[in-house]
Amino acid sequence: MTVNDVLDYVKENDVKFIRLAFCDILGTLKNISIMPSELERAFETGISFDASAVKGFNDVTRSDLFLSPVASTLMSLPWRPQQGKVIRFLCDIKNPDGSIYEEDGRYILKKAVKRCMDLGYTCRIGSECEFYLFKTDQNGEPTHETHDSGGYLDISPIDKGENIRREICLNLDEMGIQPETSHHEQGPGQNEIDFKYSDALVAADNFLIFKWVVKTIASRNGLYASFMPKPIKDKSGNGLHINLSLLEKGHNIFAMDNTVNKSTAESFIAGILRRIKEMTLFLNPLANSYDRFGCFEAPLYVSWSHQNRSQLIRIPAAEGDFSRMELRSPDPSSNPYIAFALLINAGLDGVEEKAALTAPVDIDIYNSTDEELKGLHSLPQSLKEAIEYAENSVFVKNTLGQPMLNKYIHIKKKENTEFQAAQNKWDFYCAKYFKTI
Repeated sequence: MTVNDVLDYVKENDVKFIRLAFCDILGTLKNISIMPSELERAFETGISFDASAVKGFNDVTRSDLFLSPVASTLMSLPWRPQQGKVIRFLCDIKNPDGSIYEEDGRYILKKAVKRCMDLGYTCRIGSECEFYLFKTDQNGEPTHETHDSGGYLDISPIDKGENIRREICLNLDEMGIQPETSHHEQGPGQNEIDFKYSDALVAADNFLIFKWVVKTIASRNGLYASFMPKPIKDKSGNGLHINLSLLEKGHNIFAMDNTVNKSTAESFIAGILRRIKEMTLFLNPLANSYDRFGCFEAPLYVSWSHQNRSQLIRIPAAEGDFSRMELRSPDPSSNPYIAFALLINAGLDGVEEKAALTAPVDIDIYNSTDEELKGLHSLPQSLKEAIEYAENSVFVKNTLGQPMLNKYIHIKKKENTEFQAAQNKWDFYCAKYFKTI
C-alpha cells in the first residue's frame, strides 16, 4: 500500500486508533498510539519518542528519535472493535535530521537482505515457534501450573490448547500472516505453530506480531503464554527453529534435484556452522537459554545431517519450494531482526568464500558415546561463554556495527553478573524472565 492508499483506508474503514510499533535491541515489541488526524504527519515527519527510555537505544544527550510508519505493514487488529477499528504499523526509526537510525535491528536486517539480492539471491525464512500456556490466578497473574498435561500431537480433551491455537491461527490469518500447522508439543501445556516461508524482513515482522497475538489471545482466555526458553525444569524447552532457503533466478538452491547449485547450498550451511558460536548470544540471549541445550531435541554440538533431529542443522525430507536447511538452536527470546541478519550474512560469507561443508554426523547425538562425539565442537554452554564469543567477533561487529554491539554486550554482561550473584538460579529465572518473555 502507498501512503495515499493508507490514508484512504483509514477514512473508509472507520479507523479510530493507530499503533506505531517497533522493537528494542532485545526484540521487545514497543508502540506509541496516535489518532487518525496525526497519521499524515507521522508519514511526513515521524512521531518522536524518548530513545533514552528504550533499552539499547540512545542516552539522554541524544534522546529524540522518530517513528516513521511503513505503509506496507498496515494490519487491522481483529480482536479489537470493528466499529472504530484499531490498526497497527511497523516503523522505521529515524534521527531528527531524517536519516536512518543505523542501530535499529530492522534496518540491519534490511542491509543483509540487500546484500543477498546484490549477490543474486533471495532468502526465504519460515519459523517454527514453541510456547507454553500457564494458568493464571484470581488476579490474572501467571502461575506455574500448566494449562494441560498433554504431550506431542495429543488431541482433546487431553490437549486443552486446541481452541486457543485455533483462535490464534484465525486471528493471524485475518492479519495476513499465514500459519501452516499447529499442534501440541512434548511438554505439558506446550504448543507449536509453524509458518509458511516468506522473505526475511516479512518473516521477522511476522514473528514479532505472532508473539504479541499469542500473548493477547492467551490473556483473553484467562491464560498466560510464555516464550521463556526453559520455563519448566526437566521438561521440553521452547525452541524457535529457523528454516532458510535461497532462491537464485527463481530456483531453490536447496532443492535435492538442483545439482548445479549444490556447492552453493553447502557453502551457505558451512558459513553458518563456522560462525554459530559467535552468533549464539543473539540466537539464545538469556541465561535460561543454556538450560535448554542438549536435551528434548535441542542441540548441543556444532554438526549437521539429513533429517536427524539431534543435530544443530538438519536438512528436512522435503522437495521443491519446501527444500531448506533447519537451524534448531535458536529460541523465541531472540530479536528476530538481529538473528536473521546474522544468519544471512554468515551464510553469504560462506558462499562468497566457497566454504567447504564438513561431513554429516549421521548418529543420534543424545545416545552417543564419548568416542563417537570426539572431535565435535559444542555450542556455548553459558551466557558468559556466549558473551565472550560475540564480544571478540569481527563478523558480529561487521553485521551490527561496533556501537550496537557494545550496547548489547553491556546489557548482557550486567544480566550475567546478576545471574552469577543469584543464590538460586530458578528464582532468578522466575523473577527476571517468566513474566516478561
